[in-house]
Amino acid sequence: QVQLVESGGGLVQPGGSLRLSCAASGRIFSIDNMDWYRQAPGKQRELVAGISSGGTTNYADSVKGRFTVSRDNAKNTVYLQMNDLKPEDTAVYYCNIRLWEVGNGYRAYWGQGTQVTVSS
Repeated sequence: QVQLVESGGGLVQPGGSLRLSCAASGRIFSIDNMDWYRQAPGKQRELVAGISSGGTTNYADSVKGRFTVSRDNAKNTVYLQMNDLKPEDTAVYYCNIRLWEVGNGYRAYWGQGTQVTVSS
């Protein structure tokens, strides 16, 4: 079994910054893509940013230039640095990691979600 633990959410004023982390642990052989999604009340979950095993990144248009996704392969951890936060960034943020699990093949796991609230 694999567990994902997210941290770093909270309340921040517009223009502020937060850094989210998502650490994977368990029977991991190797990790493929590591992505961040978010879901605001009444809206569908959307892809915010992602990073491949080779380090290629992609971003939603709404966060380009403000958010940066990175990964530490030695720690099986993905980060999301969020700068210049706006009220419309308010949502629950989820990490999604695709990996090869020992004895269980290729799997995708979700983090538990962390609330980000941008408000004055």
